[in-house]
Amino acid sequence: MGSDSDLPVMSKAAEILERFGVEYEMTIISAHREPDVFYEYAKSAEEKGFRVIIAGAGMAAHLPGMCAAIFPMPVIGVPMHTKSLGGVDSLYSIVQMPSGIPVATVAINGGANAGILAVKMLAISDGELLAKLKEYTAEMKAGVIKKADRLADLGYKGYMEQN
Repeated sequence: MGSDSDLPVMSKAAEILERFGVEYEMTIISAHREPDVFYEYAKSAEEKGFRVIIAGAGMAAHLPGMCAAIFPMPVIGVPMHTKSLGGVDSLYSIVQMPSGIPVATVAINGGANAGILAVKMLAISDGELLAKLKEYTAEMKAGVIKKADRLADLGYKGYMEQN
């Protein structure tokens, strides 16, 4: 992440990775204030065994794009909400990458979805991780059904009952 102010959002990605048992490293690096440190970090990520990078950034939001320019595997950008433009500046900076330098981009402050997307990318070659993802999806579905049943218990007529 580009700043410690990004931690509340990026910690949601970490929580997802922990839930699925995916090892990760989290740090703060500014692409603008310490370009030499950033470059070495991104350049060495592959040899450290990284298979996906989740990069969160706000405002000019160059961190994800620069990671994608250096790191040969997938990069997921998390645009941060900003006070001046509500995060739209971050979103545009991350999603508008030049041809040949793609960055998968989630919603503004979408740390949890970045974690899930990273897990899905890793699950392409990991059957155990894929099984955990399917279980997670089933849990989400069961949660929605439980909420719908609660409405029915309160006397609200459900969609299925109306059709």
